[in-house]
Amino acid sequence: MNGEWTSDVHVLVVFARQKGAMMKAARIYTFGPPSVMVIDELPRPTPGHGEVLVRVAAAGVGPWDALIREHKSVVQTPLPLILGSDLSGVIEAVGSGVSAFQTGDDIYGVTNPDFCGAYTEYAIASAAMVARKPQGLSHVEAASVPVVAVTAWQMLFDYAQAKPGQTVLIHGAAGNVGAYAVQLASQAGLQVFATASSADAPDVRSLGATTVIDYKTTRFEEAVPPIDVVIDTVGGDTRGRSFGIIKPGGILVSVVSEPLPERHQSNGVRAVFFLVEVTTARLDTITDLFDRGKLTTRVGTVLPLEQARTAHEMLGGAPHKRGKIVLSVAASA
Repeated sequence: MNGEWTSDVHVLVVFARQKGAMMKAARIYTFGPPSVMVIDELPRPTPGHGEVLVRVAAAGVGPWDALIREHKSVVQTPLPLILGSDLSGVIEAVGSGVSAFQTGDDIYGVTNPDFCGAYTEYAIASAAMVARKPQGLSHVEAASVPVVAVTAWQMLFDYAQAKPGQTVLIHGAAGNVGAYAVQLASQAGLQVFATASSADAPDVRSLGATTVIDYKTTRFEEAVPPIDVVIDTVGGDTRGRSFGIIKPGGILVSVVSEPLPERHQSNGVRAVFFLVEVTTARLDTITDLFDRGKLTTRVGTVLPLEQARTAHEMLGGAPHKRGKIVLSVAASA
């Protein structure tokens, strides 16, 4: 049976080469360190019902990609798989049932609920998880946005239901999610307190934080008033200490997948952990904010697709520029 499968794949590859319909992709055949990633040549896929085929210009690289590669994610996808979820590019073809997009549209978003399939020249994406790209952003900039910007939006408005005049404390405010949370909270009329290093403090203030606490030298609970909303991108001791400064009836929203202590909820304080849900509607909201000049991106190191392994080494701690790591896939990026 295995021999028949291998033979069928070989026939498909030969046929695709003859038709000029091959693509490069970064994928894995086994879970493990960045070294398990290889660049393959594969036949281009065909979009199914509710899907679009995207000629990828750029793909974002995030820590969730590493968790999938290491088999530590709550998302369980069979091997072999193409890594990556964030992407920006041009629609090459649309599947049945898709009416919101057409060939030639510039779009951005994520691939699918499994968060796989973006590190490639042609990716299949769910039409319900992409949107038209902000006009003022390049494809590289747009590929850095979807997961982190939508995560920040959901934390503040879907889960915390933050309101103008409330106080919010954002942990990890210099990070990719935190930077969007600061911008969104400030523009929504919240008083923004943030934790970051002293080196990052000027940048965080420029995004809209009223007060920035150097987490290396100051205990934040001694520097902030009672808080309505805590946005947690750090976890651990930082999250544990945060419960002491939340107002009764307030909320802590976390994207760090550690058990949330229930003992702190007796005074009406809620604690929520969630997984981001990227949708066209949420992306349209983010697009509108970019088009009106209300949000800014922070792209870090940009590498070609062939250096996807290097990008994952950077996720693991290798030196790189501050901001989102992005793979540039096409010359138009």
